[in-house]
Amino acid sequence: MTFLIIIIILALVFDYINGFHDAANSIATIVSTKVLTPFQAVIWAAFFNTVAFFIFKDHAVANTIGKTVYKEFITLEVIFSGLIAAIIWNLLTWWYGIPSSSSHTLIGGFAGAAISHAWATKGMIGIPSIVEMDKISKTILFIFIAPFMGMAISMFITLVTIMQNIWYRIAIILITALGTFFLFDYLEQGKLAENLNKYYHVDKYAAAAELNPQLTYKLDSVNAYVNAAKPLLSQYDKLGALQLAEKIKFDTNPNINSEVLASDLDHANNSIIAWGIMAVVLLFILTYLYVEKVKSPTSFRVANMFKRLQLLSSAAFSIGHGGNDAQKVMGIIAAAMVANGNITDLKQMPDWVPMACYTAIGLGTLSGGWKIVKTMGSKITKVTPLEGVSAETAGALTLFMTEQMGIPVSTTHTITGSIIGVGATKRLSAVRWGVTVSLLWAWVLTIPVSAVLAGLTYFVVSLF
Repeated sequence: MTFLIIIIILALVFDYINGFHDAANSIATIVSTKVLTPFQAVIWAAFFNTVAFFIFKDHAVANTIGKTVYKEFITLEVIFSGLIAAIIWNLLTWWYGIPSSSSHTLIGGFAGAAISHAWATKGMIGIPSIVEMDKISKTILFIFIAPFMGMAISMFITLVTIMQNIWYRIAIILITALGTFFLFDYLEQGKLAENLNKYYHVDKYAAAAELNPQLTYKLDSVNAYVNAAKPLLSQYDKLGALQLAEKIKFDTNPNINSEVLASDLDHANNSIIAWGIMAVVLLFILTYLYVEKVKSPTSFRVANMFKRLQLLSSAAFSIGHGGNDAQKVMGIIAAAMVANGNITDLKQMPDWVPMACYTAIGLGTLSGGWKIVKTMGSKITKVTPLEGVSAETAGALTLFMTEQMGIPVSTTHTITGSIIGVGATKRLSAVRWGVTVSLLWAWVLTIPVSAVLAGLTYFVVSLF
């Protein structure tokens, strides 16, 4: 139990370091545009880091991190070694002002320590037998996809924002917002189906059937219940979680526990995010109308408008940062509790774990991270308040979408891509591509370096 407590403390230390390491992601543009002072900016970002606790119900990213390594290779020593390696790499990159990914540091450390453990105990078995390659592949793929998503969205927002005709601008914003709203509804339906599968333990029955084909009939029976219930999931927004669970019980399987199923289904609810996006869009539109139609649109008024809007966009990005990054540590703590026998499944994670993780990352953000602020805020490209709004909004949308998909992406990669996008909108030469290439190397090397460092740490730990 003492070792578990040490690991939990280490995980929260990593979360704290993640906060000040990645503080630059949330505040670099708002500081460089002089909308807030550095001190005001860290308080603003830290507050919204912790607000994320009340917004993200389904800890999909935590689940992905916790299941990166197959259960039989997760030990407290493995998690301890992974955390030590991740902390070392994070502090090194912070010291040298390199905005590397805390997320990928943690994933690389966890996987690297598990591989060393497996090879030490079972010989040189294949890596796909140790780590969940599907989850690792998606994570690696989004090292490149996330920045491109941020870049594309920020370029689109910038080009729409600078349109002279306000009515065309508002029309495009409304159409895009409605499309985003329906996208989140689609992602919610996917998570409802996923949570239904989790309730019925489809993965466990599938694994058992693969090991023993005679158990296939159990998998078929469970799948029959799931397939009968899935068409009913479209009624979630209309009925609510409990009534929907009761309907599933009445129509498909009288043996289910409707209260437990309702709790599982309710975790998929992303309505607060979807409606929050619509509310922010409405506020943007009203601001445009006030400045450009009610008042005379002078350059001074327009500049002030974007400075005020940047408070909103930076808050949204900080919420996405907290929601995405705090969950990664939650997944590690939950995995340690499973390995120690405190819980049997990640979804049994006690409530104090997310609360502690969101608090730790918020406190870390309060500590700053000024070395990386300089790189993110000025070295990539010079950012104006308009471009700051575009970059932060694009980054926030990317984080919200990937969190809904359960993919652990890097806030560093996301905001960097978004900043590159607003710079490239002006002209390609506005982006300092030499700095960008250096950042790309840091991103690519983070997972393998962290994995090797964690592997070496595990061998040292195993001696004691």
